[in-house]
Amino acid sequence: MILNKENLKSINGDKVIKPTAGILALPEKVIQFGTGVLLRGLPDYFIDKANQNGIFNGRVLVVKSTSRGGSDEFSKQDNLYTLCVKGIEDGVSVEENSINASISRVLSASQDWAEILKAAHQPEMQVVISNTTEVGIVKSEDKISDNPPQSYPGKLLAFLHERYKAFNGSAESGMVIVPTELISDNADKLKEILLDLAIQNKLGWDFENWLKTANHFCKTLVDRIVPGKLPATEQKAIENELGYEDELMIMAEPFRLWAIESSNEKVKEILSFAKADKGIFIVPSIDKFKELKLRLLNGTHTISCGLAILAGFNTVKEAMADEDFANHVLKLMKEEIAPAVVNEDITYDEALAFAESVTDRFSNPFLEHQWQAITLNFTSKMQMRNIPLIRKYYALKNEVPQLTALGVAAYILFMNVAKEGENYIASANGKTYPVQDEFAEIIAGYWKNPETVIDNTLGDRRLWGKNLNNYPGFNAAVKSYVELLQNKGAKETLSNLHSERTI
Repeated sequence: MILNKENLKSINGDKVIKPTAGILALPEKVIQFGTGVLLRGLPDYFIDKANQNGIFNGRVLVVKSTSRGGSDEFSKQDNLYTLCVKGIEDGVSVEENSINASISRVLSASQDWAEILKAAHQPEMQVVISNTTEVGIVKSEDKISDNPPQSYPGKLLAFLHERYKAFNGSAESGMVIVPTELISDNADKLKEILLDLAIQNKLGWDFENWLKTANHFCKTLVDRIVPGKLPATEQKAIENELGYEDELMIMAEPFRLWAIESSNEKVKEILSFAKADKGIFIVPSIDKFKELKLRLLNGTHTISCGLAILAGFNTVKEAMADEDFANHVLKLMKEEIAPAVVNEDITYDEALAFAESVTDRFSNPFLEHQWQAITLNFTSKMQMRNIPLIRKYYALKNEVPQLTALGVAAYILFMNVAKEGENYIASANGKTYPVQDEFAEIIAGYWKNPETVIDNTLGDRRLWGKNLNNYPGFNAAVKSYVELLQNKGAKETLSNLHSERTI
C-alpha cells in the first residue's frame, strides 16, 4: 500500500501522526520555491504542525525549478510524505513519525509556468518561502516575460508582478517573503536584486514602489539537520511498521530553529504558524541566533575536529559516546565559549541552553557526521568562528582559555602535512587523510622546523588577522598541549584533563 490520500483511512494512526480530512481541504497560502529536504523538514514541518493545531490553516504550493524528475513523485502520493524525527532532545531519545500534509500541489516551472502565475491571483496567497541554495539569490538579467524566467529572482519577480496586476497594486496584496538560503542578509540581498531586475525590465515606478512598500522581506536563519532519505534497510523497517510505502519519506533531527526578523504586527499575523512550535522566533533582530549558532555549534565543531581525529574518532556521534570527549566538549562550551558570547542581547542562560541543545545534536545516534568533512578549510573556519572568542575570553577573565588552547594545539598537529602531487596529506593513528586548506602550504613550511612551528603559526597574521603570541600565556599553553598530545596521545590527554579538572 502506497501513501496517498485514498489510503490514509487504512493507516494505523497509533503508529504515525495522520492529517485530518479538513487539513487536506485548506486553501493555499504559501508559494514555496524548492522541493529540497530542508524545506520539507523545517518550514513545511512547522506549517503542518500549525495546521494540525488549527492555527495557520493554509497549505503550500511548491514550485519545482529543476526539470529533473518532474512532479510525478509527489502527485503519485497526493503530495503526502512521512517525516521521521530521530535523535535526542533535552537528553531524552526521540522518535516520532508524522504524515506531512502541508503541500497541496507541486508544479514544474518549466512545464506549468502559466498555472504558477495563475496562483498569484489567489487572495489567500500571502507568503513566499524559498531555499534555492546559496547560488539561487544572485543577480541576473532575466526577462520576466520568459516562460519561465531562468533565475529564482526572475521567477519571483514575474510572480509578484502578476500579483500586482491582479490586485491593481493594492497595499493589501503584498506578500511576506522569507528566504531560507544560508547567506548573510538573505532577504536584503533578494530585495535588492528584485528592484534591479524591475528597473531592467522597465516595470515602472508604481510597481517598484509597491514592491518596496507593500511586501515584507524578512531576513531568516534556519537550522536543522535533515539528512533526507533514510538508508534502504531502515526505510523498509519503518514502512513495515507503519504499513505503507513512501518514496518521499525523509528524516530530520529533533532540533529545529527558524528565526525570522520582523517587528511588523501584520507579518506576525500572517506568519501565524510561528505560534505552533517553540523552534520558531519572529524577532526584531536575528543577530543573536546567528551568533549562538556560529560560536556554539559551528565553533565547537571547528575547535574540536582536530582533537577528535587525533583521538581516532571518525564521526561526531562516535566521539560523543566517549565520556572524556563528551565532557570536554560540554565544558568547552559552558566555561569558555558561552561566557564569551554573552552580550546585551544574549544572556549566559540562553547560551547555556543552546550549548545543551548542541550536546544533544552531537550525540544523535542516527546521524553520521564525519569529522574529516568538518576539517575542510580548517584555518579560515577557526579564524572566523573561534579566534574572536579568545580576545573576548581574555577581556572577561584575563587568563588562558585552556580548552581552546588545546584545540589550537590539535590544529597545529593536524596540519603537519606533506605534499603528494597537488594534494596535502597528513596522518594520525596509522591513518592518512587529505587536508583541504588554503593555508596548508604555509603550515607545511613552518613544520620544516618543529622547534619554531608553534611560534610561527600563532604569530602569522595571515592566518588569524592578529598575532596570537601577544595573548599572555597562550603560546606556553599551546606548546604544553602539543607536547602532551605528541607524548601521551589525544585520548590519554583528555582522560588526564578529565581527572585533573573534573571536566
